Amino acid sequence: MASLHEPIRYVDLVLGALRRFPERVAFSQDGRELTYRQMSDLLVRWVGVFLERGLRPGDGVGVLSPNRPEVWLGQTATPMAGGRFTAMHPMGSLDDHRYICDEAELRFLIVDPAYAERAAQLARRCASLTNIFTLGPAGVGDDINALADAAHPAALDGGPHGADDIAWLLYTGGTTGVPKAAMLTERAVAQAWMSVAIGWDLPKNIRYLACAPISHAAGMLVTPTLLAGGTVVLHKSFDPGRWLETVAAERITVSLMVPTMIYGVLDRPELEASDLTSLQTVMYGASPMSPTRLSEAMARVGPVFCQLFGQTECSGVATSLWRAQHKANDRHRLTSCGMPMPGVRVAVLDEAGTPVPDGQPGEICVQGPTVMQGYWRQPQLTATALAGGWLHTGDMAVRDEAGFFYIVDRKKDMIISGGFNVFPREVEDVLSTHPAVSAVAVIGVPDDKWGEAVKALVVVKPGERVELAELIALVRERKGPVYAPKSIELLDSLPLTPVGKADKKTLRARYWTGVERLVN
Repeated sequence: MASLHEPIRYVDLVLGALRRFPERVAFSQDGRELTYRQMSDLLVRWVGVFLERGLRPGDGVGVLSPNRPEVWLGQTATPMAGGRFTAMHPMGSLDDHRYICDEAELRFLIVDPAYAERAAQLARRCASLTNIFTLGPAGVGDDINALADAAHPAALDGGPHGADDIAWLLYTGGTTGVPKAAMLTERAVAQAWMSVAIGWDLPKNIRYLACAPISHAAGMLVTPTLLAGGTVVLHKSFDPGRWLETVAAERITVSLMVPTMIYGVLDRPELEASDLTSLQTVMYGASPMSPTRLSEAMARVGPVFCQLFGQTECSGVATSLWRAQHKANDRHRLTSCGMPMPGVRVAVLDEAGTPVPDGQPGEICVQGPTVMQGYWRQPQLTATALAGGWLHTGDMAVRDEAGFFYIVDRKKDMIISGGFNVFPREVEDVLSTHPAVSAVAVIGVPDDKWGEAVKALVVVKPGERVELAELIALVRERKGPVYAPKSIELLDSLPLTPVGKADKKTLRARYWTGVERLVN
């Protein structure tokens, strides 16, 4: 029997949302619309399919697909049936996907027909996979939509999960080397949705354009949209021109983007003629954004930008910087990641786990119900990440006297050059102020004299030219000689991680191959 004070679960929030506005459009994609009533019917039928196919409590279910409504069904029906959901990024390699299937012991895999061959490869190589479901006929496995049409709808008012059962098992970006999966409970996911609903600066009438994978960070806004009775408009991939067209045509009020997407929109010549009058909020995050380009975006798109900061290990919930807190004439404020979101505590701690004074750098750490139980089968990594009762994010930050947090850099990205600590973010912010620079990533490379030398990889805006000496001089003037890059290389584009961050692991690999250790 459930406790009188049993915490609200993910299942409770979803069912309440779908029943509140049965005739409204929940999802829209390429002319296909699904109402809340239709999504509710599909959801109980998908749960019925899982149960008929023998899903047991705690079984793993993976989803590999670009954006479509069924992605949300997969990540939602899975915990409702008692399983644990794992996202598999569409850009991942076969080895990546095989590792996830094996380590997470996935028994079920749901794939878009475009990934039918990948599903067949995984079925041959991964012993744990017993069921392959496809989102339409694909020549491999079974079409889950066809199965759902014939399935007996499941009764969902109870649901097998308790608040502390694992709902989602999500792999981090892998930029730190060892792939690891955060165990997020029903309680954590439910709290995350409530925190997002009130802790992000969202419009009342939500028409959410999702152009990044909703199986990953962009999915943070899907259930809060449904809780508000809104509509989720889906793009399978991001294209800045189509994004502009859709905002106008669909009267979009909110979108979630990584900075590289915003830069792409800003660099489109048709931006000035596009109708963005419906747009009220652009949530941005996943990587630091250039304050220069943010100021440009505010001037050209409007005061619609709200920053989010978080990570998978805390269900994406840590801090947010609301629209009104973006001060166009305060470049320093534009580098802030905001204040703590409702439902979590955030602090800047030193190596001993003690809070540092305001204005001093330390590691930004998080407490609260959205924090993971730990890393799946990684007890040593878990102990390190959750030492002292805090989630240690690995991000270096300072807090000012007003309570705003500022990410200085990733702990692992810090460069030690000539005995001085150099934080790449500070160099990137200066270089991005140059009007010809579209994007930049700064890394440390081995150097016989300095130990590590500051190197900048720069992407120039279309049609622009820049002298490398000019960029070096700009940093020297703003930050001093220690921060000035010893070398700059121009690239056509920066390699990106699946979540849209500059892939510094790939960039560094070109210069550190053959070196005994990755610090010098």
